[in-house]
Amino acid sequence: MCKDHIVQLDRRSGRVVDEKAVVSRFGIQPKSVPDWLALVGDAADGIPGIPGWGPRSATVVLRAFGHIENVPLDASQWGLALRNKEQLAESLRTHRDQALLFKTLATLREDAPLPQREIEELQWMGTDLAEFNTFCQRWGFERIGRRARELFASPPPSDSSPDDAS
Repeated sequence: MCKDHIVQLDRRSGRVVDEKAVVSRFGIQPKSVPDWLALVGDAADGIPGIPGWGPRSATVVLRAFGHIENVPLDASQWGLALRNKEQLAESLRTHRDQALLFKTLATLREDAPLPQREIEELQWMGTDLAEFNTFCQRWGFERIGRRARELFASPPPSDSSPDDAS
């Protein structure tokens, strides 16, 4: 998904992830990341990966072929220096349908309809706390509902300091 004009903000680290950062982290182009995740797996998204495939082998193979669909079923056609390429090819042959499904699951949709909005319309305007509480109760999110009630029950901090009062 990362293109020259597309970036992602990693909320945990605060870093901006662009194409260069993807290549640095994974060793492959951004367009191959769903393939890499399909082969290696991604526990956070419940993708188990393909048996025998690890980060190094996936990187080497995808650097050469780009996508799972382009990887020859016969390892002798790979032209790559991998010790266990016969086992990798066998695993991919056996689990190819799963790998393609995992790739689909790891691929961000670019065709999702998004309403056109002006930037001002995207500003946070708050929430209806009663409606939010009803939602939390209905779906069993008691802790989140309690946190929201605590947050919104306390008055917002004042913009002026006590010294400003005359």
